[in-house]
Amino acid sequence: VQLQASGGGSVQAGGSLRLSCAASGRTITTCAMGWFRQVPGKEREFVSAISWNGGVTNYGDSVKGRFTISRDNAKNTVYLQMYSLKPEDTALYYCEARAGPLVSDQGSAYKYWGQGTQVTVSS
Repeated sequence: VQLQASGGGSVQAGGSLRLSCAASGRTITTCAMGWFRQVPGKEREFVSAISWNGGVTNYGDSVKGRFTISRDNAKNTVYLQMYSLKPEDTALYYCEARAGPLVSDQGSAYKYWGQGTQVTVSS
């Protein structure tokens, strides 16, 4: 699976962005998908995950209530809608795919990941 994240950019605090992750090479309809983020010098942080059919979603504590993950299996795409952005949300955001259908907040559970898209939030 090749994953291409897009939609990042620079916004002011309180703003919104919508990230997309387009998959190619194979269908992701049987894959749980996740978003992680990383700041240079820090460990990768779990952001959100969604099960294969969208029935189960998980969020990291720092984004609960502000971010929403969704997927469109017909388009082989996963989304991350981000509201009320804060400067501490600044990071490189990656989408990742599991080989299986169930969500996980552990990076090691994911088999495929893409190049990432940069999100910068200014105060």
